[in-house]
Amino acid sequence: MTRLLALTFAALTATSALAQDLIDKGFVEGWNIMMDPALGNGCLIQTVYQDLSVVRLGYDALGNRGYFAVYNKGWGDIKQGESYPIRFDLDGKSYDATAIGFNERGVPGATVFFTDRSFVNAIAQNKTMTVYNPAGEVVMAIDLKGTAKALDYARDCQNKKL
Repeated sequence: MTRLLALTFAALTATSALAQDLIDKGFVEGWNIMMDPALGNGCLIQTVYQDLSVVRLGYDALGNRGYFAVYNKGWGDIKQGESYPIRFDLDGKSYDATAIGFNERGVPGATVFFTDRSFVNAIAQNKTMTVYNPAGEVVMAIDLKGTAKALDYARDCQNKKL
């Protein structure tokens, strides 16, 4: 019980540190639905995994593009603004991408931007996303359970229905 409370507190701390400027729009299937004023009120979904990685999938309304971002306090070697070649796969289908390093309130992370709107549907239709570094080592595997439903709510948010 104590371990569960500690994990819950740590997850809430990680989420609140990254969500201070986000506007809450609800909670669906394990994902927070939010709006980001810093990205032109682009809507996003966000969740926290057991290793305290914070994952976001959303829309950058200023840049007219989508993105997925992953933050983790343990990734101290990621530098703000630097490019990192990565590979990720969705249930075995592989994609090469360039991630941009970010530091959100002292928490390092990386973001991949994309302009192909069908890519969001590809994410929603799969069960896992695995991210690899240039050496081919697994950086993380993300369970996409509930993503499709949460993304439907994010679309409603983006269309101003929420």
